[in-house]
Amino acid sequence: MTETIKLLHGAEIPRIGAGTWPLNDADAERVVADALQAGYRLIDTAFAYGNEVGVGRGLIASGVPRNDIFVTTKFNKESHGKEQVAEAAERSLDKLGLDHLDLLLIHWPNPGHDRYVQAWEGLVQLLEAGTVKAIGTSNFKPTHLKRIIDATGVAPDVNQIQLSPASTRAEARAFHAEHGILTESWSPIGGQGVAVLGLPEVAEIAAQTGRTPAQVVLRWHLQLGLLPIPKSADPKRLRENLDVFGFELTGEQMSALSALDQGESVVEDSDKFGH
Repeated sequence: MTETIKLLHGAEIPRIGAGTWPLNDADAERVVADALQAGYRLIDTAFAYGNEVGVGRGLIASGVPRNDIFVTTKFNKESHGKEQVAEAAERSLDKLGLDHLDLLLIHWPNPGHDRYVQAWEGLVQLLEAGTVKAIGTSNFKPTHLKRIIDATGVAPDVNQIQLSPASTRAEARAFHAEHGILTESWSPIGGQGVAVLGLPEVAEIAAQTGRTPAQVVLRWHLQLGLLPIPKSADPKRLRENLDVFGFELTGEQMSALSALDQGESVVEDSDKFGH
């Protein structure tokens, strides 16, 4: 069992997760079952991924008890509204074959649509009703977070953002820390057009530690107090990505990785992109 972090509203979330984008249902079933059998206990999906049915089948196929698994999903902008959020939760529960969600996220703020405050109000109601154990956001900037906190007095348990040594998101992380919000990292080892694993600085630290480049980068996330959600369909890499608790990076190595930061220019701008 992996280590856990206690969230703002009391739920315990594993310190590393397995992502499922862009897997189809068949691949998601295989990868989720394999990930859980390898030792992952946090599985991350979304309505937009189109694989919630496959993820649900993988949960069953793994043989791991439901209460030992932390399941996250997300909903799109058409569900931004108090009643619509409840409907989105029911739709995802039905596809996943579950009776409750551990964490439900607003996938993107879509400020042009301007309904994310209502979406957050709907999530707060679900939390109070016990339909979900934790609620959160994805791809929210501090300005978006401030607005929903000011409107409801309730901060998210989690904000899941694109974050890697190529974009360390210092401003967002500082805001999260101030409000007790856990930072989850999607695309934590690069991807999305952001090269990380092939950088010479990463290769040097991998050689120093006797670890893979991906293990080095994931360890960087953990030591910063972040929760990385790497994705791999390869059984060997799945297991390697989970094997990041038996070593530590030095302060110098951590600084060298953080120095790779290219700022906000290499991440999706959630004021302009969303679904």
